[in-house]
Amino acid sequence: MTLCTNSAIVSITINCIQILKMYTNIFKPMRILYVRKGKVEKMKLGFIGTGNMASAIMGGVISKELFKAEEIIGADLFAPGRERAKEQFGIHVTADNKEVVKNAEVIILSVKPQFYADVIAGIKDEVTEDKIIITIAPGKTLSWLSEQFGKEVKIVRTMPNTPAMVGAGMTAACPNEQMTEDGIARVKEILESFSKVEFVPEKLMDVVTAVSGSSPAYVYMFIEAMADAAVSGGMPRAQAYQFAAQAVLGSAKMVLDTGKHPGELKDMVCSPAGTTIGAVRTLEEKGFRSAVIEAMKVCEEISKNM
Repeated sequence: MTLCTNSAIVSITINCIQILKMYTNIFKPMRILYVRKGKVEKMKLGFIGTGNMASAIMGGVISKELFKAEEIIGADLFAPGRERAKEQFGIHVTADNKEVVKNAEVIILSVKPQFYADVIAGIKDEVTEDKIIITIAPGKTLSWLSEQFGKEVKIVRTMPNTPAMVGAGMTAACPNEQMTEDGIARVKEILESFSKVEFVPEKLMDVVTAVSGSSPAYVYMFIEAMADAAVSGGMPRAQAYQFAAQAVLGSAKMVLDTGKHPGELKDMVCSPAGTTIGAVRTLEEKGFRSAVIEAMKVCEEISKNM
């Protein structure tokens, strides 16, 4: 009786194992399909355009571990550009803008302003109410963007600058009425991965373009001019750039860290009848301050008319 019982148990166990193997073979392909599908659904951040600013953002969000590389997808018609992004960051890449919109939750339009209309026309049918669009183009207002999409879309208009490429950018942001508090917080977290962030009313976005979006170019010119003067005095050029750039960096840090008025900080350097006040007098005589102001007003006007 015991032998019979044991044999029955063994027989039942063997049958169970065979049934389990059969079901495993049946469902294995389904599991693989689910995993493969999951890879697509995991992509949370998308870029249309993979140029310098897109690269700065990719580097920021990956280094701050907001997104993994496999959660990011970038589209670029320029094959070398998208391949560079793939090689540098390990992200998914494609030549199809629609693929980015279909597979990402947050989409950053990182193309030149003149291409915005065409890009939006090509993707608007794929943009659903759960997607968030982040723009980085000067002059493209929230109302213009909404008109291009032809429906209610969650949009955050931003203006970053190129120091974002070294994690030291400054970005202004302005959400539209469709954005929720949670959505705004999410976008802010993305922007803070590569820059400081300030939310501003949209009427100031063109001013932002002049004061921070374009201003790195003015600062580079200032650094170059100071370096040229140092070279004319006999300093090697590489060393001149180091002195000039560090002086600008340190001065900016003093403004931010001390909270003192720039004029007060300037006066701290200007001794009576000294070298600095002599240089300041010459800058004033040559219209330095006025030249900067007028240049920025031109920049602001061009931004308004883009």
